[in-house]
Amino acid sequence: MSASALFLRADRAEHRLCLIANAASRRRALRMLFRTVSRLGDGVIWYALMASMPLWLGWTGGARAALHMVVVGAVGLALYKVLKRTLVRERPFIGLIGIECAMPPLDRYSFPSGHTLHAVAFTVLAVGYVPWLAVLLVPFALLVAASRVVLGLHYPSDVAVGALLGAALASVSLAVVG
Repeated sequence: MSASALFLRADRAEHRLCLIANAASRRRALRMLFRTVSRLGDGVIWYALMASMPLWLGWTGGARAALHMVVVGAVGLALYKVLKRTLVRERPFIGLIGIECAMPPLDRYSFPSGHTLHAVAFTVLAVGYVPWLAVLLVPFALLVAASRVVLGLHYPSDVAVGALLGAALASVSLAVVG
């Protein structure tokens, strides 16, 4: 079965979940919350996290952790761009009736979620270096993942695969570097 046929089946199966999640974007306060979280997940929060690593680990350890995050982030970026160009799954607001786009997408295709991939990868890496950051980063990563579906930009499976890829990249890199 081709990727497009698989995605068409998945789109139909996920339609109801997308409708339920996307309904939250019709409430102004929730739309603004998820738009803000999503914008922070564009990179701002992760760059600030990388820059702050020397505060938690000292200059040498912090620079090593930040460089580790930069490398994993670059690999994640390359991976999700190749997957998006190869698999070409349209976004839910394009392919599903009743889904509103509550925020302009950064690129055309949906699969996988790059925001989620990076949120999970950076969370796993940061927590690997500074465990107490889990209290802040895990809820934020979950909000980033949720925001992508709520805003009509991704299917739940896009987010799930992005999370799995991010966790795998970070875990493998921690095993290799650590």
